[in-house]
Amino acid sequence: MKKLLEKIVPHMSLIYKIMTMLVTVVLILLMFPHNDRETHYNYAVGSFWNEEDLYAPYDFAIRKSESEVERERAATRQQSLLYFTIDSTAEQEARNRLDQCTLDWNSRQQARTVLNTIYKKGYVETPKDIDDFATRTLIVLQGNTASEHQATDFVTADDIEDIVSRNGHNENSDNHIASILKEEVLVPSVRYESLRTQIELDSRLSQIKYTSKMVQAGALVIAKGEYIDEEKAQAIASLESENSERFESHYNVFNHNLGQMLLCIIAFVALYMFLKIVKHPILEDNKKVTFVMVTILMMSGFVALVERVNPEWVLLAPVCIVPILMRVFFDMRVALYIDLTTVIILGNMVPNSFEFIFYQMVTGMMSIITVKGFERRSSFFIVALTIFATYSLIYTAGMLSQNTNLHGLDQQRYMMFFLNALLTLLSYPLIYLFEKIFGMTTALTLLEISSTNTPALRELSRRAPGTFQHSMQVANISEDIINEIGGNALLARVGALYHDIGKISAPLYFTENQNTEFNPHDELDCKESAHIITRHVLDGIALAKKYHLPNDVTDFIRTHHGTTRTGYFYAIWQKEHPGETADDSIFQYAGPAPFSRETAVVMIVDSVEAATKSIENPDRESIRTMVNKIIDNKINERQLNYSNITFGDITKIRELLTIKMMSVYHVRVEYPTVK
Repeated sequence: MKKLLEKIVPHMSLIYKIMTMLVTVVLILLMFPHNDRETHYNYAVGSFWNEEDLYAPYDFAIRKSESEVERERAATRQQSLLYFTIDSTAEQEARNRLDQCTLDWNSRQQARTVLNTIYKKGYVETPKDIDDFATRTLIVLQGNTASEHQATDFVTADDIEDIVSRNGHNENSDNHIASILKEEVLVPSVRYESLRTQIELDSRLSQIKYTSKMVQAGALVIAKGEYIDEEKAQAIASLESENSERFESHYNVFNHNLGQMLLCIIAFVALYMFLKIVKHPILEDNKKVTFVMVTILMMSGFVALVERVNPEWVLLAPVCIVPILMRVFFDMRVALYIDLTTVIILGNMVPNSFEFIFYQMVTGMMSIITVKGFERRSSFFIVALTIFATYSLIYTAGMLSQNTNLHGLDQQRYMMFFLNALLTLLSYPLIYLFEKIFGMTTALTLLEISSTNTPALRELSRRAPGTFQHSMQVANISEDIINEIGGNALLARVGALYHDIGKISAPLYFTENQNTEFNPHDELDCKESAHIITRHVLDGIALAKKYHLPNDVTDFIRTHHGTTRTGYFYAIWQKEHPGETADDSIFQYAGPAPFSRETAVVMIVDSVEAATKSIENPDRESIRTMVNKIIDNKINERQLNYSNITFGDITKIRELLTIKMMSVYHVRVEYPTVK
């Protein structure tokens, strides 16, 4: 067991990455609905077939369109027969009801006459669910005989007023009699047989054919460049449906999920190999790996949710959030490759994969190009506008290529693109959230803490004004150098502003803050002074935690002296103790040495800026000598070994620092005195 652990522990980082990838893949598969992968063709009525010639892979029937089938159903309903039966007791029941009604003698006689007229012709029950009753054919059953009639052969409720008025003389009395007859007296003598009618209708509907003709295997369905009319479109749609049904009949859930899992794993392995080849620091930090996986998982969940609601709304999902977040936290190349991986994985899960991948790839690239550094809040709205414009242009161009006109444009598509762009603005709070969760730093945070009004810098300015001015000078010079040699200039500037905040704890022990001839080190021995000087790094780290500075900024506090010694007090101790060996732990900074271009530049600039102040009569040669001496010392002391600084960068830094120091310590000409 111990040997097994000894083999596993050195590879824990790789094991963590593999497990994170597998968990992400499994969760993605669980999120998406397990629907079959239908074969979809890109076409529209009125456009041209842009793909290769389409041949029938097997015999299939061309199905009628829904509108065509619905027209046949409507015609069948209209032609269907309505069945009725004769009720021979209805007339006598109506007369009995009339006798129970309260009417004067004249009205009663008039009502009896009307009843004779109605039942002589027959009083038919009007079905409530038949709108076109007046035009339908009626089959009247009496015993074992059936006769065909029209609705006009009988009296309906709508005919009562006319019959009463023909037999009456007073309008008010006629209306009263008609109302009593309809509501209290009349009983249908021709009754509606709903069950038999429904059986007749169902029989006719079942005879409707849902296909128009058969297409033999190998027959040409549509040729490349051929115009797509209604008939061709229906043939293509029928082939799509047939493909879907055949796929479903042979569909295996396990194999389908296994295939999708393998495709996702292949995409992630390709991403890993890319990052490995370019030696990107993402792979060195499991927090960053987790961040990438969480972002992909978050977007997969959003797309899966939209697909479950309505697959046609899948372009509503703000997939561009992924490249935006990746570009804000990482470089453009990595952002593009992670976006590519995400789009490939999601494209395998959604319908119309080609359309989805094309839309997301183009808009993702435009997002990455537009983002740059997100140094202003307005940048978010510019990116959102770019996304909306890109989606809209792709859709419009696609419709033009298919229809050659703009009449078929769907306005809802543009609304979907607009909502997608609005949802992309969620990237702003997500950036802040991920910064806090994963401890990463973006340009937005650096800009916020670069203001001299932050609590830490205000305290530094108040308690150690000399150190504050020194930090400002180092920040300006470091930013200029990083802009020349390449790197994150904003990070270098902010790191330089905070690199000496530890001096707040004991400001008077540092010469730049001493305004009088009194020096507190005169009362201390070399070891005590060295301890106070080296302690400002640890004090700075403690203050960085107090003021919640990002880890990337705290790194400048840790590394700006690297593992060097306090040269001044170390030299004095050697003079005072000749022949003795000094304890390096007393005079040496805790480190570590700089491990990036930015921290290395700040270390060099910090030392040069402080050292050049000791030159009594600074000129170009003396400043150049001082710059070269300090840089050579850093190289000899192996302080730059872990930063990706090249010899070419060192040469540029020497020249730039010499020029900068000359501009800072230049000698002004003496102005003449005017009497």
